[in-house]
Parts: sequence; C-alpha cells; structure tokens
Amino acid sequence: FSSQEKSTFPWKPQVICTLHILFSLPLSQVRLQTQPKPKPGESLLYAGTIDCFKKTLAKEGIKGLYKGMAAPIIGVTPMFAVCFFGFGLGKKLQQRTPDDILTYPQLFAAGMLSGVFTTAIMAPGERIKCLLQIQASTGEVKYAGPMDCVKQLYRESGIRGVYKGTALTLMRDVPASGMYFMSYEWLKNLLTPAGKSHNELSIPSVLFAGGMAGICNWAVAIPPDVLKSRFQTAPEGKYPNGFRDVLRELIREEGVASLYKGFNAVMLRAFPANAACFLGFELAMKFLNWLAPNL
Repeated sequence: FSSQEKSTFPWKPQVICTLHILFSLPLSQVRLQTQPKPKPGESLLYAGTIDCFKKTLAKEGIKGLYKGMAAPIIGVTPMFAVCFFGFGLGKKLQQRTPDDILTYPQLFAAGMLSGVFTTAIMAPGERIKCLLQIQASTGEVKYAGPMDCVKQLYRESGIRGVYKGTALTLMRDVPASGMYFMSYEWLKNLLTPAGKSHNELSIPSVLFAGGMAGICNWAVAIPPDVLKSRFQTAPEGKYPNGFRDVLRELIREEGVASLYKGFNAVMLRAFPANAACFLGFELAMKFLNWLAPNL
C-alpha cells in the first residue's frame, strides 16, 4: 500500500469487498462438511460438490444457494473494515517508519492479527449461517431466519450459544489470514515489473494475485473449518471437550481425509471470490482516495 492508502484503509476497503460474499456460495461447503456418515447399505446424501449443487438447486431454487447468507452479508462491511484495519495495524506495529518494507514473516504476523480482530464478527455469523443451511438440507425448520436463530440461541444458552465455535474460528482465521495477506503481497511483488510500483499492476495481475491468495488462504483454513462447522451444528453437549472430540470422532469414523470435506466446493469459489475482493479493494482505494484524499 502507498503511504496515502495506509492512512485511509480502515474504512474504505469494504465498499466493494461485498462481492466476496456474493461470489462465495458457501452452501455446498457447509452441507458437505456436516453430512453424516451413511449407515451400511446407504449412500451419502451428497455424492460431491456438483451433486450437492444440483440437488439444492432442484429442491430449493437459486435462493437455496444463498441460504443463511443474510448474517454474513450484514457483517461483511464491519468485517472487512476490521480485517484490513487489523492487517494495517499489524504492519504499523512492526514498522519503525511508514516506509519500512516488511519481510514475509512480518506480513504473515500482520495478517494473523487481522484474523484475531475479525473473529468477534465472524464467529456468530458463521454459527447462524451453518445452522440455517443445515436445517434447509434436513427439512426440519427450527429457525424462521437469522434474527429468530439469534433469539433462540440466546434464550437457550445465552451469549455462549451465539458464539459457540469461537475458538475454532480463531484456529481457522488466524493462520489463514496470515497466509492470505502474505501470499497476496508476495504475488504482487512477483508480478510487479522492475522499476514499477504495485499501483501500476494491471487488472488481470490483481485478479490473479487476489484469486491465488484466496486459494492459499483456504488451503490452510479447510481442516479447522470442517471441525468448526461440525461443532457449531452439533446438538448441545455432544462434544463436551470441544474440537478435540470432533477431531477424534472424524478421524476414527471417516479418516484423515474427512478434514478436507468440501475441498472442491471451497477451491471452486476461492479464486473468483477473492479475485473480486482484492480487485474491488484496489479499485475502491484508488477511486475513494481520488474522491476524498484527505479522509
């Protein structure tokens, strides 16, 4: 980021990064991750990503693909603001002067800080999203919508019920966010011609760097995300020891490969969603810095 961008990014990035949510289509991922192991003689509810997509589309229509997305969309503005602010703060804490160039481990550490910051917003949103998507696939309607879900969770278990899975969200987002930002900066450096600045990168280069950063992010995030989805949608009291019980059960019953359930769904969306996010960020920064350079 340029010195001018450093002074403005706490609020500007979220303007176009909402595209990230709209491209994400996380439905198949959650349903694949949480579908139970079939009994002997039975087949899986979803044979894979495409099968899940087809069945959802046939049964619920286009709206079904965005089931449970209201909570993430509501939270996307503060989440991305906090995410990029956390990354900027992490960079600033490690710089002696604003022009200091950070090493890749330092960029990774700054990205990790952004993951800590976003968890307060992400954890309840993920909990609501997962519960609404699971009830849509089972046909058992318990929650009328996001607000009803929050009310029932709070009434049943208090604030702890709303924030169930926070530790696993941290385990997912802290290292994944570090990889996300570090890989994006590394790719921008790699794609920037000698003697040029990052601001001169072409749109295809920004799209490629952002898309690959998303893939790097999810390569790290998938195993804890599987554990988080299972834990957040489990009946109360099923996993008294938290993620350790989920991990033991998954490995015992379905093997290590179960930690990568939903891999195809995640990777199919990771590139376009994050390419759109970072392109939106870069364009929004340029436009808003031109429109309001002193804000």
